[in-house]
Amino acid sequence: MQKAGPSRATTAMRASSGGVAEGGASAEKPAAGRRRAGAVSDLGPLDGHLGYFIRRLQIWVFQDFIRTLSPLEISPAQFSVLSVINANEGLSQAELGNTLAIERARLVRLLNRLQKRRLIERLPSSADGRRHALRLTPTGQTTLKQAMALADTHEAGLRAKLGDAPYRALMEALRKL
Repeated sequence: MQKAGPSRATTAMRASSGGVAEGGASAEKPAAGRRRAGAVSDLGPLDGHLGYFIRRLQIWVFQDFIRTLSPLEISPAQFSVLSVINANEGLSQAELGNTLAIERARLVRLLNRLQKRRLIERLPSSADGRRHALRLTPTGQTTLKQAMALADTHEAGLRAKLGDAPYRALMEALRKL
């Protein structure tokens, strides 16, 4: 029995991502119609697993987003934190962590770095003296505005690569999860 070749989705993912090496490092993009050196064309059962392709897409999107935000020295996690604080001024660290599914110890380190850069402030909460209310500083607001412009450019690139209708369909499907 002959094995089926890679699906169009597999081929498109490989061509558009340039491949992802072990640990998420970007591999060199192959010439049109050629495989990357050392890559195989048969993924076996992975070719039928949505999770595999979602993970590949996530790695590709994050690598591009990291490159896009690099002039501001902002990570995707920091961008998310700044965005949620900006949209919900005064929220607590616990609310922020729950919203973004960031483990408490990691969130504290992330907030410490943002506070050291003077992008956020932790203020005593008027509702509960045991918690901190988070807000952006003027520098944080300026930095977020610049990051949002870069993020919009990144997102436009994703929309262009996927096409408008598939982009909207994917966003709609993922929002339901």
